[in-house]
Amino acid sequence: MKCAANSDERFEHNIPLIAVVGPTGVGKTEVGIFLGEHLNGEIINYDSVQVYQLLNIGAAKPSKEELARVPHHLLDFLPLDEKFNAARFVEMADRVIKKLHHQKKIPILVGGTGLYLKALLHGLFEVGDTSSARKKLKERLKKEGLKPLYEELLKIDPTYAQKISPRDWVRILRALEIYYTTGKPFSELAKKHAFARRRYPCFKVGLSLPREELYRRLDQRVDKMLEAGLLDEIRDILARGYSSGLKPLKSIGYKHMIAYLKGELAFEEAVRLMKRDTRRYAKRQLTWFKKDPEVKWFHPEEKEKILTEAQRFLNSYRF
Repeated sequence: MKCAANSDERFEHNIPLIAVVGPTGVGKTEVGIFLGEHLNGEIINYDSVQVYQLLNIGAAKPSKEELARVPHHLLDFLPLDEKFNAARFVEMADRVIKKLHHQKKIPILVGGTGLYLKALLHGLFEVGDTSSARKKLKERLKKEGLKPLYEELLKIDPTYAQKISPRDWVRILRALEIYYTTGKPFSELAKKHAFARRRYPCFKVGLSLPREELYRRLDQRVDKMLEAGLLDEIRDILARGYSSGLKPLKSIGYKHMIAYLKGELAFEEAVRLMKRDTRRYAKRQLTWFKKDPEVKWFHPEEKEKILTEAQRFLNSYRF
């Protein structure tokens, strides 16, 4: 299969994809389902929290009615205590894409974890087994706290350290474990790799709203999650014996309400922080996707316009 509109492009897999991107709460689920219904497509989730079972309300998974409209993949399939990362996502998504292509279905990616999408489209660089370094760094994190580790990263890799938050323990530990495994700064490896591979052609649909409108929607969504039984969902998860320290339960919403249930936060404060952190997350997502020049931006209500553009993209490919 060859792209007529971009005949100079070369892809490792000439299977056209559509990806719906944008901040949380903007309406990606509805647009993705609409495209699936009109393009003979099926949805592949690329949200790192929605892959997990039991996390329904707080993860804002599609409703039963929405799931009935279009088949979904890589959604609600993983036990809470099982690890998942971008590399595993790419491996599984590749298999789903290949299957859908053989069935003459259009793969439509919907989610909010930008790294997963980037890894699928451009690959990841290999760094070997970092488990030994990771274990030592986590022990140090418990003993020393995050500040000394961030200061260490500033010395080892100032380029990358200055791009991330001093509070972003996940990225700080990842950069340090890569350095102690490979002997090279993360920024150097990333620059060399530069996500230069082109694995799939992809039409990226970006959804955006005025900030005040988006933030109002997000605040309302938090209220609706609580009304829908988020606290009962969390109580059920903990009653099943899952540790509150599991990574999925440290995601936005779950960590705040777990802190409330443990008596560490008053309910009003937990809600306030959940709303604040949801808005901050949306801002980070928007910043990530706005950096991608391949994203074409739309208002979420411009579904017919989005459909026309998607059809034009797909028409440039032969199955």
